Amino acid sequence: MDELVEKLKVLGLNSYEAKVYIALLKKYPATGYEISKLADIPQARAYDTLKALENAQIVISSQTKPVTYTPIKPKELTKRYKRKIDSTIDFLDKKLPDVKDDYIEPILTVTGSRKIIEKIIELIRNAKDKIYLEIRAQDFKIIEPYLMDAYNRGLEIKIVAYDNFTSPFGKIFHHTGTSFLEYNKGKRFIFLTIDDKEGLFGKISSGSKNEDNLILWTKNPEIVFLMKSYIAHNMLLIDIEENFPEQLRYFYGHGLKKLKDKIL
Repeated sequence: MDELVEKLKVLGLNSYEAKVYIALLKKYPATGYEISKLADIPQARAYDTLKALENAQIVISSQTKPVTYTPIKPKELTKRYKRKIDSTIDFLDKKLPDVKDDYIEPILTVTGSRKIIEKIIELIRNAKDKIYLEIRAQDFKIIEPYLMDAYNRGLEIKIVAYDNFTSPFGKIFHHTGTSFLEYNKGKRFIFLTIDDKEGLFGKISSGSKNEDNLILWTKNPEIVFLMKSYIAHNMLLIDIEENFPEQLRYFYGHGLKKLKDKIL
């Protein structure tokens, strides 16, 4: 363990930062108090160190109470420094996975209308390839300029649009009714996936300071796949309904009522 600490210090971390990072690899997510015990450092220094590591984007904090912390992957840490000090990085590549080698991307919460919108805008700005989105008109208007910018950068954009709104860009699938799974009056679902690598979903409501609003954000590939599948399946149903309205009405009734009753 001491050797790992010394090698991490070569990268620029101090002793406390190295100990906290290794402690987090053993147990995450963890609170500052838990980390101070695992790393065997004073509790006050643990919080200072976690703040420094968060600013350096080496750990990620949650939006929960109490706040918990999750480390970035060992491979992601070493990649940042590999060109600079190859020999040290080679050592960490071999040793850090021994601490914990079954890393799972966390699912984190973002709460409050302002923070949710900021996270959505951040994801759109960082997108490189494609954006899949399911959203209502009220929320679309807020992020439309950022989606337009992404479209102008050459990204593929596909949107399931509630409330019959239109868009001058991207492929739009107009949803004619309420989502099968939507509930809680006054709440609106939003689904967003970025480049098949990152996504968020949750419920939001009116009011820029509404702290009851909550979404889940993750880079977990399995969860992102499920989110995109949900959006894509809605697109498939919308396209079928648009092209075969009479046949669907004959078999399933108005608004696919017989099908909804059968399933739900």
